[in-house]
Amino acid sequence: MATIETTLPIENWDEETVEELPGGGSIKRADVTLGEGPDGLGPGSMRSLLHYTADGTSTYVSLLRVQAALDGKSGSLVLVGEGTYDGTTARSRDRVVEGTGTLAGVTGSATSESTAADYPNMPLSLDYQT
Repeated sequence: MATIETTLPIENWDEETVEELPGGGSIKRADVTLGEGPDGLGPGSMRSLLHYTADGTSTYVSLLRVQAALDGKSGSLVLVGEGTYDGTTARSRDRVVEGTGTLAGVTGSATSESTAADYPNMPLSLDYQT
């Protein structure tokens, strides 16, 4: 298993409310455009559905697609994940569900942990096997 620790620039974050909930919570949808990171990952995109509570914390599910060049192979990776935001830190866990191009068959997982200090970048740790 190999690991890449990188940051992907957040080029655009478009979040819209899908539904307001009783008690002050909401369900939102976010479409995120990611730029190229310094370590062979990116550009990419992420689509998320988020449940915000009245206090501003949230849980979310996401699909992340990112271009990748790993071990002399190239294509894209699609990851599915879930995460939480506690008011200061967003944490997510994702797993690779598909690789395309010569990355077909790649397996792995990713984690991300970020605070406002990381913005406009998304830290990402990818563990993978080609």
